[in-house]
Amino acid sequence: MATFVPRQVFPTLDSLPRSYFLGHHKAGLDTMKTMLSHIDLVIECRDYRIPLSSRNPLFEENLAGRERLIVYTKQDLGGHGRQRDRTRERLIQEFQQPSAVLFSDYKDKSSVRKVLEFARAHIASANSLTGSRMMIVGMPNVGKSSLLNALRRVGVHKGKVAHTGAQPGVTRKIGTTVKIIEGEENGEDVYLMDTPGVFIPYVPDAEAMLKLALCGSVKDTIIAPTTLADYLLFHLNLYDPSMYGEYAPPTNDIVQLLDLLARKIGRLQKGGSPDLEASALWMIQRWRNGQLGRFMLDDVTYETLEAQRKGDEGIRLSLSQGRKMVKELRKQKSRLKFLNTQ
Repeated sequence: MATFVPRQVFPTLDSLPRSYFLGHHKAGLDTMKTMLSHIDLVIECRDYRIPLSSRNPLFEENLAGRERLIVYTKQDLGGHGRQRDRTRERLIQEFQQPSAVLFSDYKDKSSVRKVLEFARAHIASANSLTGSRMMIVGMPNVGKSSLLNALRRVGVHKGKVAHTGAQPGVTRKIGTTVKIIEGEENGEDVYLMDTPGVFIPYVPDAEAMLKLALCGSVKDTIIAPTTLADYLLFHLNLYDPSMYGEYAPPTNDIVQLLDLLARKIGRLQKGGSPDLEASALWMIQRWRNGQLGRFMLDDVTYETLEAQRKGDEGIRLSLSQGRKMVKELRKQKSRLKFLNTQ
């Protein structure tokens, strides 16, 4: 029996959409800027599974001038607390200086308490007499609202206030401030403001767009589910092909895997033919929930972090530049479509 050899490179897909910057993203960012003078601390959430790809330079550009705490959410979905995970976390903390960095799982009270402790220390050092107002920001669906709810639950023992969902766009406008810390005798209350997720105007790297889509930062209708499932299969094979062993033998063929998967889980169309798209969505959701492997998609090394730092000037596109590039791509696609019909 031949030894299975996984793909080492995922094929480049130049036709992928490179933007998911919606109207309410810009409106939300504009509102955040106007409220910045009333904010003491910005808590920026990034997805632990894609710590490089889920960073949005727009926050650093537009919300500068306020202390920043970076929280990498969904830690439980991207690691196992092993030495390799801790080494990568230390690297990330080093490269994000002078900003403080925490890693969080909203279901884990101890990691939620660390965020609350940072907030308490921040307000104590500020010597505020009127309490503290903080703002939570991040890309779509990185777990901002889930973290806010967890901070409220652990901090003041009250229930859920921010709506959450599997698809991005649940929070579409600036929310009211929510108390997360009750003022003690010598302290003041701490309030946190929920905000809508803001996408990058233009994603220059096609693979970064795949990572963001796979983690749920764009709606599942933007990129074909079978394409996302194929990209997930690529990573599963590099991580551990046995993760899908109950459904199929190791394979690089996504159609073969989805066919076998559909028959195994009963995702069939009329006539008994496999529903590949439904199976792809099922597979993607299983991974997002941590039921099909827990690993990072980004390669986090000194070299990749240094490359991102050096490439900041190229990444930080203004809104107008982003729009121009998206419009130009649409024009190119229209020209190609016209030529193909001739």
